[in-house]
Amino acid sequence: MTTTAELAPFRFFDLQVVRTRRLGPSMVRVTFGGEALRDFAAGGRDQSLSLFLPHPGQDTPLVPVADDGDLYATLGAWRAMPEDVRAVMRSYTVREQRRVPGGEGEMDVDFAVHDDGGPACRWALQAAPGHRVTVLGPAVADNTAVRFRPPADTDWVLIWADETALPAAAAILEWLPSGTKAQVWIEVPHTEDRLDLRTGADARITWLVRAEGAPSALEAVSAAELPEGAGYAWIAGESGSVKALRRHLVRERELDRRRVTFVGYWKRGLSEDGLREEPATDEAADM
Repeated sequence: MTTTAELAPFRFFDLQVVRTRRLGPSMVRVTFGGEALRDFAAGGRDQSLSLFLPHPGQDTPLVPVADDGDLYATLGAWRAMPEDVRAVMRSYTVREQRRVPGGEGEMDVDFAVHDDGGPACRWALQAAPGHRVTVLGPAVADNTAVRFRPPADTDWVLIWADETALPAAAAILEWLPSGTKAQVWIEVPHTEDRLDLRTGADARITWLVRAEGAPSALEAVSAAELPEGAGYAWIAGESGSVKALRRHLVRERELDRRRVTFVGYWKRGLSEDGLREEPATDEAADM
C-alpha cells in the first residue's frame, strides 16, 4: 500500500510539448516545458513519473486535481470517472531534466513506439508543440520513484534493459561515477535502435538486437563472466525476462537478492492497466 510519506514528495504538474524528435525506429523523444517545471525535481537515474494523457479529441487530459493538491482525493476522483473520459495514465522515465537558472527549463521523456502500440504510443507518435499533459512527479530529488540505489560497498554493476527501459538505463549510465565497473545488456528490436550512450563508467555495453537474431536476455547474461567482488544488478523491461534474470542471478550467480533491483515495465500480452490489475505474487517463493 502506498503511504502518505511515500506520496508527500510528489505533486501534479501541468506541462506542454515543446518539440519531438525521432531517435530511431522504436523510440520518440518528447521534450516538455512549462512554468510548473520550476518545482519539478527529478532525482536522475531511473526516475519514474505518472503521465496523464488526453483521449483523441480532448485538448487537455481530464484529471480532477483537488484544490488543495491532495493526491489521494485527486486519484480517487480520477478513478471514479468513466475510462473513456478520464485521462490515460502511463508510467515513464525522466530521461533528462535541464534546469535554467531563474527559468522553467525542459524535461525529456523517451517513448518506445511500435505499429500496434497502445494509447501512449499513439499519442507520442502524434505529439506536437503545444499539446498538453499532466504529470504526477517528484517535487524533491530524493524520492521513492528512483529505484537504482547500489549499496555503498558495490564493486561492480550489472544492467539489463529492453527498449522500454532503455531511457532509464541510459540515464543510469550517465549518473554512474567515473570508473565504475559495469556490464550492460540492452535489448532492442532493430539495428537502428542502437543509441550513443554517454558514461564515465568503465562500462562494457552489449546490444542485443532481435532483428539480428541476438540471444535472449537469459542466454546472454548466463554466458557472461562477471567480475569478482560485491555486485549490484538493475534489470528492467518485460516482466518474464526480468523474472528469469533475477532467478538466475540469485540462484546460480548467488547474488544477494537484496542487491538486485528488478522492475517489470510491461508483460507480453497485457496492457499497463492489465499488468497493474494482476494479483501480486510472492517473489521470494519463486526463488
